[in-house]
Amino acid sequence: MTEPAEITPDDKDWTVVIGDGCKECGYEPHDVRTTGDRLRASIPRWQERLAHLDAQRRPDPTTWSPVEYAAHVRDVCRIFRERLALMLDEDNPTFDNWDQDAAAVEQDYFHQQPATVASEYAAQATQTADAFDAVRDDQWQRTSKRSNGASFTTESFAVYFLHDIEHHLHDVGA
Repeated sequence: MTEPAEITPDDKDWTVVIGDGCKECGYEPHDVRTTGDRLRASIPRWQERLAHLDAQRRPDPTTWSPVEYAAHVRDVCRIFRERLALMLDEDNPTFDNWDQDAAAVEQDYFHQQPATVASEYAAQATQTADAFDAVRDDQWQRTSKRSNGASFTTESFAVYFLHDIEHHLHDVGA
């Protein structure tokens, strides 16, 4: 396996998917009460994709491999679960910046093992699905902010989160 080329950081403002969906992957904003079920449904799709022999192969030198995308969404589940807990416990919290590109380099996503990442994703996704399932009806309008000032309700946060998971399944052809 050759060493990875540097990935150009993604600087697109993906919050547009909250209202508009995503033409690139076909995502449409969902009923947030189904977030847990849809997240759990992603687990076998990631496991199947990571079982392919090419799971560690990048389609081109500057695009993540399936295992890199899976390591990213594994970490997205953890980060968003932590942020969801803040939203439910605090009034209008501001989230610290999370540099996903730096995380990929620091944690060496490129060299992680597909079977390990598949197992870790399943655990993180299940815990995060359970956390979204536990959101009460009166909590969906609680607010938060990202460090760049973008505002979310728990409802818009769930839409934003699930799009990330499903978009990356599209990226890897799963």
